[in-house]
Amino acid sequence: MQAIILAAGMGKRLGEYTKNNTKCMVPVNGVPIIDRLLGQLSKLYLKRVVIVVGYEGEKLMEYLSTKDYPVPIEFLSNPIYDKTNNIYSLALAKDKLVEDDTLLIESDLVFEDGIFTLLLENPYPNLALVAKYETWMDGTMVRIDEDNNIVNFIPKAAFNYADVAQYYKTVNIYKFSQEFSKTKYVPFLEAYTKAVGNNEYYENVLRIITFLDSHELKALPITHEKWYEIDDKQDLDIAEALFSSPEELLKKYYSRYGGFWRFPQMLDFCYLVNPYFRRSKIIDEMEANFRTLLGEYPSGMKVNTLLASKCWGVSEAYILPGNGAAELIKGLMDNLDGKLGVVRPTFEEYPNRYDEHLVETFIPQNKDFRYGVDELMAHFGEHHVDTLLLINPDNPSGNFIKKDDVCRLASWCENNGTRLIVDESFVDFSDDWENSSLLSDSYLEQYPHMVVVKSISKSYGVPGLRLGILASADVSMIDQLKHQVSIWNINSFAEFFMQIFSKYEKDYHKACSMFIEVRKEFINKLHTIPYLHVMPTQANFVLCEVLPPFTANGLALSLLKNDNILVSACCAKKGIEPDRYVRFAIRSASDNQRLIRALLNLA
Repeated sequence: MQAIILAAGMGKRLGEYTKNNTKCMVPVNGVPIIDRLLGQLSKLYLKRVVIVVGYEGEKLMEYLSTKDYPVPIEFLSNPIYDKTNNIYSLALAKDKLVEDDTLLIESDLVFEDGIFTLLLENPYPNLALVAKYETWMDGTMVRIDEDNNIVNFIPKAAFNYADVAQYYKTVNIYKFSQEFSKTKYVPFLEAYTKAVGNNEYYENVLRIITFLDSHELKALPITHEKWYEIDDKQDLDIAEALFSSPEELLKKYYSRYGGFWRFPQMLDFCYLVNPYFRRSKIIDEMEANFRTLLGEYPSGMKVNTLLASKCWGVSEAYILPGNGAAELIKGLMDNLDGKLGVVRPTFEEYPNRYDEHLVETFIPQNKDFRYGVDELMAHFGEHHVDTLLLINPDNPSGNFIKKDDVCRLASWCENNGTRLIVDESFVDFSDDWENSSLLSDSYLEQYPHMVVVKSISKSYGVPGLRLGILASADVSMIDQLKHQVSIWNINSFAEFFMQIFSKYEKDYHKACSMFIEVRKEFINKLHTIPYLHVMPTQANFVLCEVLPPFTANGLALSLLKNDNILVSACCAKKGIEPDRYVRFAIRSASDNQRLIRALLNLA
């Protein structure tokens, strides 16, 4: 058997990475793509590897001449690489193609070693490696029947989003028998290029062969094997995350701060959203209006303040909607003076926006990081602060203070000249959530120096909308913040969500009640994991101490590598011992069960 690698393309979409370099020499985590590929092929005991070069081909040949691979390498040159497509590059190798069984590979792929094993161990002589369609995929698609026969190749021009459930993407790795190449592929290749030209794709020839209904070419769907096609900078970035070393893997994922739809097989137990409200028909209505919302400007602050007032029952003068709570937190912290009091471990976005030298920290001295208002008043009574931050429920500890006690703390703050910030982004997950919020005019007016912040992303399960609210009876502060945000700080989708939310409020109540039941079941199952100490929680996450011999980073890495599950190892949380705690988001019952199975398998 031999391998033919197509490496003539210019890779323009990679920008500066291929300015003076062929695409297959671009490094992924420090290793050029071609080195990784040839290393994998060297384990297969091939007779030879034929590489078709073009753009910067001399550099590639010179580079590979310095390497000592156990398999002979031959080169073919495509001198008109800038005027042709890959059908011409393959046509240059047609004489080689008919001399042996062949692995045909495009040179911009990064994949696991087991991919070649799948092909070679499969008894069918002619195979196209395919993967179920996912949104990141581009290029040629196929349809296959129940026997994995390829019944059609779908070119880009014929792609239909209504049919994606039936689509498979060609991975651009093929196995052809010598007989297939000699009697089918090469004759059709010659006829096609003569009739249509060289500025085409070699898959078009395979498409014609499938029309003969001979079923000589089978599809081999991959399942959990990792692979990625690198066409542009984003592809390179994702490939580097997928194929990171164990030391870098978690760091690569954590540093993304979301966007995990690019990894559709991964279960995200790191970021915190309500899994049930998205089942409401509110999402259907938003989807039905997608094109209108995308093509229209959103309203300005006046209208969006009115909508926020309607949704959360707070006077327009007291409320400010933001582009996520993050925008509001930044604005709020930029306008504060004096010392800031925080409880740690906590959500670090607030203190990260402040001078660390002006931060006074209280750390609960108990195993579960529990605390109440008496401890807070005792500590900050002795260590006076100008502003006190309370995340309630707290993140990551899940500590929760009931509303009566929060009001007692608010009174204490008013009497001591301290502004109180209450972030209740997770309060709707608490057992008595309908009676736990401070978002009402009566509470805001009773405690005029209190500020209430709420992230709509978390409790409503819509982080992509980027919506949050800030409320206070301190109208001068609210007015100042309104003048500081941009005129269109809320996009049309977030505005429309507020516009229609009241129609679906009952769905939200059902979603919160359902979540509380699922959380109880999940926590009960977590208690069966022998190496975890599970802490109480009233939020949509649970903090666990990881007991020896396990470590937090080791556990998180094992879950990501073995089960494609991402959890937070709490690496950046101050006030806790490093590498000792993990935080699990609470998702749907089926997702939670998948995590439990993965944890039990490690026991």
